[in-house]
This record gives sequence, structure tokens and C-alpha cells, in this order.
Amino acid sequence: MNPTISDEALRQIFLEARTHNGWLDKPVTEDQLRELYDLMKWGPTSANSSPARFVFIRSQQAKERLRPTLSSGNVDKTMAAPVTVIVAYDLLFYEKLTKLFPHKPAMRDLYVSSASFAEETARRNSSLQGAYLMIAARVLGLDCGPMSGFDNAKVDEEFFGGSQVKSNFLCNIGYGDHSKLMPRLPRLDFDEACTIL
Repeated sequence: MNPTISDEALRQIFLEARTHNGWLDKPVTEDQLRELYDLMKWGPTSANSSPARFVFIRSQQAKERLRPTLSSGNVDKTMAAPVTVIVAYDLLFYEKLTKLFPHKPAMRDLYVSSASFAEETARRNSSLQGAYLMIAARVLGLDCGPMSGFDNAKVDEEFFGGSQVKSNFLCNIGYGDHSKLMPRLPRLDFDEACTIL
């Protein structure tokens, strides 16, 4: 394999990157979050729909609003993380297609005519965008701790107030405390996970 990026970059983004549960007391700035978004937004989505919406929770007050929605095993690490991102999706994402997909305005009508198709598209593509967010964070020298283990309905009520925006997953972001890492877990080999036809 001849990657077009350095071995160091591959290690930082994938090979040595870890899911963090412990965090250093080092802030992540608003400028860093803006840089993070401006990098990840270029990842592809269906019809350039970009349905993900991100809530970056940094303040203690906002963390306390999140606390009751978390599973018990996720409370301490989330309260300690410099930032927790709610990766969500907008069910009415297609209202922005006139800007995002201007060369084919009829695309909007496909989603308007089928709420289930719109929701499926929004959920799938916001998951992709959440993955782009994590890769971009690693590129920028930040660590990530993505997680389920929370009550989606409570998060939606608390942060999205009955709107058309729905939570997908959470991701803690900051500077991981490497002293709190457990041994790296295995992954499936190619032949266990892949088929070539």
C-alpha cells in the first residue's frame, strides 16, 4: 500500500487513534470548533443534503442539562470532557437544498413527498457526517469518545424543544488522558467482515 499521506498522519487518524473515556483539563476553543466544522463539512452526503446539526456543549450549565439524559456509565466521562457534541439531524434538511443542490431543484420534492425517505436519508447521512467530524477532530489533534448510552427522547426535548431536529449520537471531544486508556480491543480481519464479488 502506498498511501498519499504520511505514516504519521495515518497513525494519528486511524492506526493509533483511540476512543477516549478520560480527559485532560485542557479547553477546546470556539475557534477550534469552527475550524473543525469548516473541515468536516466537505465530506460527501446524498445530494449534498448535509442533514447533520451539531450542538457543541462546553459550558457547565449546558453539561448539567445533558446529565439527566445520560446512562450512568457515561456521566463521569461526559462531565469531564471539554466538549460534548450532540450529532443530530434535521428532518426538514431538504429546505436547504435550493442552496446545497441548486442545479436540480426537483430533488427537494422527493423528500417532501416521503417523510420516511427523508428521515432515512437524514439519519444515514448525519451518521456519515458524525464520522467526518471525528476524523476531522483527529486531523486537528483532538481526541474523540463517541457514544450511545443516552436517552434520545430526553435529549431531543431538552435541546431541540419538539422541533424537527432529532439526536443521533453523542461524541466527547478534547485532549484524551492516555493514562486512562484500556488495552486496545481487536478488530475483525478482512475475511471476517468483507466479501469481494
